[in-house]
Amino acid sequence: MNSIELDIVLPAFIAGLLVLATHIPFGMRVLQRGVVFADLAVAQIAGLGVIIAGLLDLTEHPLLVQLIAATSALCGAALLAWIERNLPDVKEACIGLTFVLSATLGILLMSHDVHAGEHLKDLLVGQILWVNDTQLIATALLTVVLLAIWKGSRQRLGYFGFYALFAIAITASVQLVGIYLVFASLILPAVVTWRQSRRRYHYAFAVGIAGYALGLLLSVWFDLPTGAAIVWAMMLSGGIMLLANKLR
Repeated sequence: MNSIELDIVLPAFIAGLLVLATHIPFGMRVLQRGVVFADLAVAQIAGLGVIIAGLLDLTEHPLLVQLIAATSALCGAALLAWIERNLPDVKEACIGLTFVLSATLGILLMSHDVHAGEHLKDLLVGQILWVNDTQLIATALLTVVLLAIWKGSRQRLGYFGFYALFAIAITASVQLVGIYLVFASLILPAVVTWRQSRRRYHYAFAVGIAGYALGLLLSVWFDLPTGAAIVWAMMLSGGIMLLANKLR
């Protein structure tokens, strides 16, 4: 790997580590609460905010884009909290419907945009190879704040408190890595370590880190779509861990 490739891959790998830092604990709680579609729904709603910001020609004002995306995600968080509290028996169906409605609304809003296909691709698979220092620093600071709140208050968070933290974390990560990688980072490490009674976090982070590292390398070496390569590399890492545990 030459220095140019390292300059691209290293920031992308750091972005992946920042995403995993918040998404693994959130993913475990999402799985425990039985609201697996929540991350897709909130990610899509945050993406809807980004689409609206683009339609308003605010892409040159990143702070405004973040504000609109975060506001959109927090509205989604309030809706999901209401669904979980008032419709517990059909919450997964309602959350899945929320995802479909927000996704199709985004398509409708972009229907007259000549660059709609490109924007939609960026939203789904992200542009992790092109993250910049400003994004990494802002995400790192946000990650520290979110983890501090999570560690100190997670037992006291109500429905909205949980979804609000969840929404803020996803708002940042969607713009770094895209919806597909957000979902994979939240759910895949949590699922493959579901039966781990000891050191679950260690195994989950090992799966996530290996997935990002291998996926980025495969993407650079074979000129593959980066987000898709990382998702499959993470799945491969999780499968190897499950097989190794079974053989052991």
